[in-house]
Amino acid sequence: MSKAKIPRKSTAIDMTAMCDVAFLLLSFFILTTKFKPNEQVQVNIPSSTAQIPLPDKDILLITVDTKGAVYVGVDDQNTRLAWLEKIAERYKFTVDGSMQQAFKTMDNFGVPASNLKQLLTMAPEERAKVKQPGVSLEVVPPAPSEFMDFVLFARQSNPNLRIAVKCDKETSYEAVNEVIAQLQEKKVNKFNLITAGRGSAQEGEEKE
Repeated sequence: MSKAKIPRKSTAIDMTAMCDVAFLLLSFFILTTKFKPNEQVQVNIPSSTAQIPLPDKDILLITVDTKGAVYVGVDDQNTRLAWLEKIAERYKFTVDGSMQQAFKTMDNFGVPASNLKQLLTMAPEERAKVKQPGVSLEVVPPAPSEFMDFVLFARQSNPNLRIAVKCDKETSYEAVNEVIAQLQEKKVNKFNLITAGRGSAQEGEEKE
């Protein structure tokens, strides 16, 4: 007796739901991705076992490169504008709209106060080519250093700022110690040291 042959039918798979999920995921990653700041200097941070994550916003970042040059920056554009106004008032230079717009786009900077106006009046492509020497740590009593002026003005512009210090693993101890000593002299005793922890690209080792 011959077996009955069951006709084969092609299987149809509806991919509509899969496409919807793919576009939803793509939209999610586009909207939530935080782009890496355009920093003036790249540093190779040391590793540690720290497990204290940095906040997602309101960060005053102090970067020290291998030669001991110091760069400062804040992550909020409104804070940057208020910060610039205080710096301009202290060092007696005028700020126009184009300079404000330029400063809003700068994630950090590293020039003496006397050169900041010149830096902000440059075209963006020219500014990107400038080798910034770092902010001045020189102290001329009774006034604090320009570095500390910048730090204090930033904190006045946004009292919620959390200070984070990032340095290269090849940076000398003396350079980092000078930055920390000036912070502590002005009673700034709570800050984070940024390190590369295991299982995390960037973590903070809290110092107090």
